[in-house]
Amino acid sequence: MSCDIVLVRHAESVPPSPGKPEDPDRPLTAAGVAAAEQLAHELVAMNPTAVVSSPYRRAAATVAPAARRAGLEVTTRWELREWDSGLEPTPDYAAHYERSWADPDFVRPDAESLRQLTVRAMAAVDRLAEEHDGGVVLVGSHGTFVSRLLAGIRPGIDWPFSRDMPMPAVHRLKIHPGRTSER
Repeated sequence: MSCDIVLVRHAESVPPSPGKPEDPDRPLTAAGVAAAEQLAHELVAMNPTAVVSSPYRRAAATVAPAARRAGLEVTTRWELREWDSGLEPTPDYAAHYERSWADPDFVRPDAESLRQLTVRAMAAVDRLAEEHDGGVVLVGSHGTFVSRLLAGIRPGIDWPFSRDMPMPAVHRLKIHPGRTSER
């Protein structure tokens, strides 16, 4: 049993509002919409059999053009959402993220650690692989989710990798449930 999982980090979105909770309904910017349309050609060429996304608007909007062109629906899954860091958006978020990457077990109140995110991400793609055996699944998600999934697969994925990941970004994986590997 195997499945190709194509992780798609969302395109550029409207920045979060400092001092307010994370807004899952933040849209893509005009540049983000254009990037998602341009990316659709590359994604459709992979012959997707399903398109699944984080329920956050920016992630679903990034894979929607490819789904439309492939004649597929975008379905959403809560477990594909971004990391629940416990932080409100702040200009100094990078220092907080760096601390969490240095200690993946560090967890803020009512949030999840990066290690917990890695476990969630690995379980989510294993479930997708089981459900879509032999298929190619486009997965719209987020930078930290994608980075932590990749960190669970191969050593060397760190905070600078996550911080510098472009928007959008594509990573293709071959999933054998329980034995995830990068393609």
